[in-house]
Amino acid sequence: MRSRNPVFSRRGFSRDNGYAGFNTAPQAGGPAVATQGNPYAQPTGNPYAQNPYAQQGLQQGAPPQAPATTGRMTMDDVVLRTASTLGTLIVTAALAWALLPVDDAHISRSYGIGIGAALIGMVLAFVQSFKRTAAPALILSYAAFEGVFLGVVSSIVDQRIASGAAMQAVIGTMAVFAAVLVAYKAGWIRVNRRFYGFVMAAALGFVLLMMVNMLFAVFGGGDGLGFRSGGLGIFFGVIGVILGACFLALDFKQVEDGIAYGAPKDEAWLAAFGLTLTLVWIYMEFLRILAILNSND
Repeated sequence: MRSRNPVFSRRGFSRDNGYAGFNTAPQAGGPAVATQGNPYAQPTGNPYAQNPYAQQGLQQGAPPQAPATTGRMTMDDVVLRTASTLGTLIVTAALAWALLPVDDAHISRSYGIGIGAALIGMVLAFVQSFKRTAAPALILSYAAFEGVFLGVVSSIVDQRIASGAAMQAVIGTMAVFAAVLVAYKAGWIRVNRRFYGFVMAAALGFVLLMMVNMLFAVFGGGDGLGFRSGGLGIFFGVIGVILGACFLALDFKQVEDGIAYGAPKDEAWLAAFGLTLTLVWIYMEFLRILAILNSND
């Protein structure tokens, strides 16, 4: 069964079939037939059959009709929604950086605001993950609060630990995104059931380990078991970046399947939500690695 955790759930277009349409191809003409892993196939047919544009353009030997792009999700829709979500996050991060000082006199207040924003963002992410339809206002609100948290944390690391770390983390995140996209489009990454299972199991173990480390840190002080500092911290940071790259591949696969199977246009917001979650994950891991490297100097 597919996880509904906002970090683990690549729910974009899987519709409770678990594996986001891996090893499938769109059916030619008419409602989709239930096949192995088809994200839109049900025993009774395509759940998007009520969308009059869901299967237009998939007829054998017939070009897509003009209205098709108005009812189905397209790549342009995904790009636009993702740009809106990331743009909101970047704007609020910049405002938090500029308006919440992190000098000795104000760092506690600024850090508290950042943590509060992170908790609100986490709640909003969980709410959206449990919803069966995309809520644009909810997704943009998540991006806004997450941006405040990232702005505060980035400012603290950049100004108090490692000058220039925030920009380096941004460049690293963009490089990972571009590399995974190229590798996915070139066919070097094959997203199938085995890949999905491995990534989900590894991510679950990773997060559980970090939670245990956090509990030891809260009750025992310091860095708990030491998984987030020193050499071990760098090692697990690299593992986190690799897992984030794997999640990007899952995101790309879901977007591809959603477009191929005629997902409704509104579900482009789910794609934007998933991509934003993944990019935030990768950015935070890069920022953590840079902070550890500079604190050890």
